[in-house]
Amino acid sequence: MEYVSTRGGTRAVDFEGALFSGYAPDGGLFMPQRIPSLGRDTLQSWSSLSYPELVKELCSLFIPAKQVPRNALDELIDRAFSRFRHKNVVHLSRLKDGLNVLELWHGVTYAFKDLSLSCTGQFLQYFLEKKKKHVNILVGTSGDTGSSAIESVRGQKNVDIFVLLPKGLCTQIQELQMTTVIEDNVHVFAAHGNSDEIDEPIKELFADVDFAGKYNLMSLNSVNWSRIMVQIAHYFYAYFQCTPSLDMNPLPMVEIVVPTGGGGNITAGCIAQKMGLPIRLVTVVNSNDIIHRTVQNGDFSLAESVKATLASAMDIQEPYNVERILWLLSGSDSRLIKTLMEQFNISKRLKLPEDLHRKLSETLGSCSASDQDIVGAMWRCWEENQYLLCPHSAVAAHYHYSQPHRREVENEAKPVSIENSPPYACPSQRRQPAQGN
Repeated sequence: MEYVSTRGGTRAVDFEGALFSGYAPDGGLFMPQRIPSLGRDTLQSWSSLSYPELVKELCSLFIPAKQVPRNALDELIDRAFSRFRHKNVVHLSRLKDGLNVLELWHGVTYAFKDLSLSCTGQFLQYFLEKKKKHVNILVGTSGDTGSSAIESVRGQKNVDIFVLLPKGLCTQIQELQMTTVIEDNVHVFAAHGNSDEIDEPIKELFADVDFAGKYNLMSLNSVNWSRIMVQIAHYFYAYFQCTPSLDMNPLPMVEIVVPTGGGGNITAGCIAQKMGLPIRLVTVVNSNDIIHRTVQNGDFSLAESVKATLASAMDIQEPYNVERILWLLSGSDSRLIKTLMEQFNISKRLKLPEDLHRKLSETLGSCSASDQDIVGAMWRCWEENQYLLCPHSAVAAHYHYSQPHRREVENEAKPVSIENSPPYACPSQRRQPAQGN
């Protein structure tokens, strides 16, 4: 398995090379040269696996055994999940009216990113210890990435992590999670500007190939392929939890609704879909609606400014993982993606080609939730279920509540939401524990 840039301007790398990179040297993002295709027999055999077991199976498809032997890979993933509070690591809560919430928040910082970053931190250590190497990790955060990234590498002697957080724009809890870690290898700075603006100097440092090489720079934002890879497991686990039987023909369809900021999680869903998982995907954003406009109208253009919302970790105006999705849907046409992204980088406006927009709108549904919508979804979920959603999860639940009553469709699983969950899976991304959990 080799990894190539979405823009095609750099040589292919192995998993280790993709893991230790931020952006590819040509400004693109690394993606697997080939997406594995899974048949019904594999899905059947995986259907009874636990979440950690699914992560192991999926990672083994993208990490060759010659780089990380399977027994070592299993140990790394077990170690990554050892600090999670729930015995199953993640949990599907079944609520009223077909709403299911896949709880991805049982990690140390209560953020869904703990799942992918805890594994990524273990992969890093495996290679760093083997090669006696030191790296400097640069992270720009809108809230939850920073604290999850810190927890994944805190105290490690062969890693220094530098986190830029947007001053006054994270929640108090998130800011305290980042600024109260007393470790020699953790360096946190509050910066003026929103999350997109503080990403700019980080991009510039990675674009300086000599500088990045001299100081062994890498990123733990969702530009890092390892994070996308681990998150693919969310969709398989949600699907199997929501599907009572795989004996039907065709396999039942599950709709997964994903609260979306930078687009890493929904990218993982698109890859799961391409691997053969029968899911429908809906991406739901807050008032920063660039992804919604792109899906609906092909309008990948920045608004005048980032809006501060109740779902603050999703206050992102420039969702860089859209580039990965477009590359997938274009048939890996790196020349086209390079042209489109260079145009966007210059003007911050882009109208998708008609064919590419059609494929995107066929792949994803979309919705945008206002602060009023978020509060309404939180209130309704509590009134009906005594289940407390965080504002980020409520963005996805809003989509469920906004849909008119739908007739039961033969062979269609009932909706879930993924803290994000499917048939309506609304993945639940981060929230305080509900009573009884």
